[in-house]
Amino acid sequence: MDNEEIFYLKEKIKEHEERISYIEGLIKKEDIKTVKKLSIREFLISKAPIDDVKKTLSICYYLEMYEGMESFNKEDIEEGFRRAKEKVPENINYKVFRNIKKGYIMEAKNKKNNLKTWTLTNSGIEYVNDSFKKNNKK
Repeated sequence: MDNEEIFYLKEKIKEHEERISYIEGLIKKEDIKTVKKLSIREFLISKAPIDDVKKTLSICYYLEMYEGMESFNKEDIEEGFRRAKEKVPENINYKVFRNIKKGYIMEAKNKKNNLKTWTLTNSGIEYVNDSFKKNNKK
């Protein structure tokens, strides 16, 4: 193979890559258009948490998994309750603390608006995914 043929093949490969990227972009945009985002209220209804500690965990899960927050603070959680049209419980920090004691939430390194932030643990993610059924496989 001479240099001309190699150059020609490289150009063809480049064209194919650009076309594939363009098609992939169209597919992703189309998928986004057809999928409606689950609201925080709908999410809480689907999980049916029975107390404020589980509601707090569910809202934290929604913030992290559906809204892409790497960590969340007290204000984020309070706003989540309001958006879900749920009564904001007294002392959210205590509800978070109870989830920390159970191993579902842990403190994050960063602060947000000068407030302590938290993130879900793997156990917390699994617990919400399983609709609050404890995993007894340990």
